[in-house]
Amino acid sequence: MSKQNLYIVGVGITHFAKHPDKTVKDLVREVVEGALQDAGCGRELIQAAYFATAGQGVIEGQHMVAGEVALKAMGITGIPVTNVENACASSSTALNAAQLYVAAGAGDICLAVGVDKLFSPDKEKSFSVFDGAFDVNNRDGQLALLHGLAPTIKPPAGTKEADQRSIFMDIYASLARLHMERFGTTQRQIAAVAAKNHVHSTRNPLAQFQYPLTIDEVLAARTIAWPLTLPMCAPIGDGAAAAIVCNEDGLRKLERSRAVRLMASVLRTATERPADQYERHLCHLAAFEAYERAGVGPEDMSLAEVHDATAFAEIQQTEALGFCPFGEGGPMAESGATSLGGRIPINVSGGLLSRGHPIGATGLAQVYEMVTQLRGEAGARQVDNARFAIAENGGGFNGVEEAVTCITILGR
Repeated sequence: MSKQNLYIVGVGITHFAKHPDKTVKDLVREVVEGALQDAGCGRELIQAAYFATAGQGVIEGQHMVAGEVALKAMGITGIPVTNVENACASSSTALNAAQLYVAAGAGDICLAVGVDKLFSPDKEKSFSVFDGAFDVNNRDGQLALLHGLAPTIKPPAGTKEADQRSIFMDIYASLARLHMERFGTTQRQIAAVAAKNHVHSTRNPLAQFQYPLTIDEVLAARTIAWPLTLPMCAPIGDGAAAAIVCNEDGLRKLERSRAVRLMASVLRTATERPADQYERHLCHLAAFEAYERAGVGPEDMSLAEVHDATAFAEIQQTEALGFCPFGEGGPMAESGATSLGGRIPINVSGGLLSRGHPIGATGLAQVYEMVTQLRGEAGARQVDNARFAIAENGGGFNGVEEAVTCITILGR
């Protein structure tokens, strides 16, 4: 397979929110039609589609052919449709597959779409979406491993944790405590991430939350799993996002002027490693593989969208992407360097914490933000002179790290 230039030519996204009046089909139609219009692309030019959802089977019972069903409802039929489920990294995995399709020359124009409707009148059902995103045959062993990571770091006396929460909040809390023990990271530094992302989201009209929070307000909120308070934890939501990918031949048929280079897409899974060997973290390894493929480095990035399922996760990924040495992500967040206008703005969309996290759509929502920034069309949240952008989208958990990650680098 010869190396060739690949492009994202069209993107679409919904408002991430609670959408009781809209179906999965409605959300998919909205983003696909938006991406087609953005690309100047007729639906008859789409040669294949990769359709991502992580929760629809659990919430609705729509298994196996979700993509075929949703796309047929809007008149896209007869093409190969592949369903992708890779936990919270589902839609970035769909994009990874779509770019491989056009790079191989199997077709010139390919659609990637991700969607989830996670709000349910039955809250137990909403939370149960996450229950299969780790080794279900070793649940007790997995939790015992994580809970034993930082024996010297304890919650303040009298701390009451939430009765109902995703198991992933316990996982991230354990990793945060290890980071606190190893590097001296503070709860206030973690809170600084959540406050920053809430401020960023006030500039994003499509964000689920659009109100600012201060660090002190984040710290004063209800504890979910110490040291994580409620604003430090991503909400569930409803939403969809889509992207149209093409090669050089495809670009000749479409609107060329606003195309963005897809410079690297790297998919990687967890390995066995000690929890405190951060240099072997799968996101660190995948990011530097992506930098090498793209011919750029962390110092070249204008902005980053990272998988802040919790505020601590953003600190960890700031380090993994090479924006600071391991252990310095907390002070970096507190310094303002990752805020809009700072050295490396991170999650100017509001991130998962505030833009929202309908898990099957999250990876492509990150791509939507990067494309919008690189085109200079982000309005009040625009990063000055944005030239290169990187996204890290993780999914599930396996051992002491995410089960899967996808790193995407885009360039102007």
